[in-house]
Amino acid sequence: MKKNTCVPLLVILVIAASCGNKHQPASAGNPFFEPSKLPLHAPDFTNIRDSDFKPAIEEGMKQQLAEVQKIADSTAAPTFENTLVALEKSGQLLKRVNGVFFLLTGANTNPTLQKLQEEEAPKLAANRDAIYLNTKLFNRIKVVYEQRDKLKLDPESMHLLEYYHQEFELAGANLSDADKEKLKQLNKEEATLSAKFTNLLLAGTKAAALVASEKAELAGLSDGALQAAAQNAKAKKLDGKWMLSLQNTTQQPSLQSLSNRAARQKLFEASWTRTEKGDTNDTRRVIGRIAQIRAQKAALLHFKNYAEWKLQDQMAQTPEAVEKFMEQLVPAATAKAKEEAATIQTLIDQQKGGFKLQPWDWNFYAEQVRKAKYNLDENEVKPYFEINKVLENGVFYAANQLYGLTFKERHDLPVYQEDVRVFDVMDKDGSQIGLFYCDYFKRDNKSGGAWMDNMIVQSKLLGTKPVIYNVCNFTKPAPGQPALISYDDAKTMFHEFGHALHGFFANQQYPSLSGANTARDFVEFPSQFNEHWSLDPKVFSNYAVHYKTGAAMPQVLVDKIKKAATFNQGYALTEALAAADLDLQWHTLGADAPLLDVDKFETEALHKTKLDLPQVPPRYRSSYFLHIWANGYAAGYYAYAWTEMLDDDAFSWFQEHGGLTRENGQRFRDMILSRGNTENYGKLFKAFRGHDPDIHPMLMNRGLVDK
Repeated sequence: MKKNTCVPLLVILVIAASCGNKHQPASAGNPFFEPSKLPLHAPDFTNIRDSDFKPAIEEGMKQQLAEVQKIADSTAAPTFENTLVALEKSGQLLKRVNGVFFLLTGANTNPTLQKLQEEEAPKLAANRDAIYLNTKLFNRIKVVYEQRDKLKLDPESMHLLEYYHQEFELAGANLSDADKEKLKQLNKEEATLSAKFTNLLLAGTKAAALVASEKAELAGLSDGALQAAAQNAKAKKLDGKWMLSLQNTTQQPSLQSLSNRAARQKLFEASWTRTEKGDTNDTRRVIGRIAQIRAQKAALLHFKNYAEWKLQDQMAQTPEAVEKFMEQLVPAATAKAKEEAATIQTLIDQQKGGFKLQPWDWNFYAEQVRKAKYNLDENEVKPYFEINKVLENGVFYAANQLYGLTFKERHDLPVYQEDVRVFDVMDKDGSQIGLFYCDYFKRDNKSGGAWMDNMIVQSKLLGTKPVIYNVCNFTKPAPGQPALISYDDAKTMFHEFGHALHGFFANQQYPSLSGANTARDFVEFPSQFNEHWSLDPKVFSNYAVHYKTGAAMPQVLVDKIKKAATFNQGYALTEALAAADLDLQWHTLGADAPLLDVDKFETEALHKTKLDLPQVPPRYRSSYFLHIWANGYAAGYYAYAWTEMLDDDAFSWFQEHGGLTRENGQRFRDMILSRGNTENYGKLFKAFRGHDPDIHPMLMNRGLVDK
């Protein structure tokens, strides 16, 4: 996931850390008031205190607004340079502090930061509105925009002009003063509630962890998993017990192994109801109001619904296009899922289970079906996926083979948590192109899921190189034990590093258009494409080695993994489509929609689109759907499936042209990864692939149609 938080767009897209500011007040000891002196302006975490954020954020907003108002008040005739370029250069202090603030509030938060997050969210929303609803500023942009055909701008500059003009219009710059005031109030309320939702979800997820008093309850878990669960419990002063922390998805990894059905049900229900307990962590009223606010905003901006507004600058462009795309997938996905359910039920009956398949049974019995059908045991596979080897001999190795990159670990740069690692990223000519931070282990103070973001964005205008991080939530092993992960976890590492490559290969003048600052339904294309290399024979054999012996994974086991690649894909796609469908239906509500009963809405929405398979719950339930309520994927969760279509089709090109070669990698880098948001996405894809996106490779890779 490319993470995006609900804060000012200029802040999101231009997290840069260069250029001092003559307006900076004296602030002794605050590390944000000057660019960091560390390499590439990397944050000096040893000198950053929680108390530094509030003054830096608030002074940063003050400075940015002063700089923007100076542009708006200028008596000089509007030009591209004195208006658009000046905007790109504004707000450096705010971008510097928010680059670190967003990282820590997602990956290493605490009560002080959570309180500040909720306090500052409406102020940041107001700051954004003060820029995008500034009539004088928009009038200057319009003057330049209307003269665009005479300006002889280079293509990237022309795209920046078009980008800003559209962003201001979508933000409400053409509204009356009275409607602008209404919009500002809605934006502030939404920002406040999104920050509140994030913190409620984190608290609810933490509180819902399953605690077992008897080891027998966790029968089926590996020794390593049991040790990790005991360590989790001990850290919470629950000595002699075991604790299974929740990840952010509905299904939990341990459900695959737990042989105690009652324990499976308890773990599933803990996940399913984590924020629906009627307690202080219940999110339902919050998300109901967020959906209502978004519908009201859309109406104010003269759109039928929030999705129609949100998709204006996306590759799909309309909710109807998204619905049509999903309609091509639902019948095949659900039919396959029903076949899989019947197979699992047959196994349960053969074992005289005496019960009907339930969601908490699926992964446990699906694993048995997989073992029987493919003779593939996850516990047999994990010893070949030691996390450091996956990173250095897999993820980094593939990047070297395709793009010529090399990596050198640094131990001299400060980190924000002891498990974080830092690497120099060197280009094919030996020059440094960026810094990479990776933070892979689960913590109670870390948001669920996996994501990438920039602390610093590449920009020729600002003279900055990218400083990028990947965050995941893998179970940390007990002290002295190896960090063994599943093949799916290994794919996640390749996925998130695909986002990082998008950022490292950025080659833009303007930070707003740089790297992974692209549409939601394009940004997941490079990341999902990079997953393909996790199973490439040359790459796989380089990292999939036994953690004790160093022996390569036996070919017979490799073949089993490949043959099992389409296993359970009906379930996997159906749960993802169900989540995407919930997202779209929440965001196609009309402005007159009342505050809805969340559970009733969810049930009716899934029934309406025939995605209400009782054994296949949505990947994210509405009440813990972090992507759409706080991470920028509102009306955009379909993007994962949409970009899967793009990445599978693009990978077909590689298969047709020799696969993993430097020549092919360079072509993909030149035509996709280095282009940022500088051209129409459809044109970019078509130039690379030779035709418009074709859904057939995706259906084949999922095993939903014959090859």
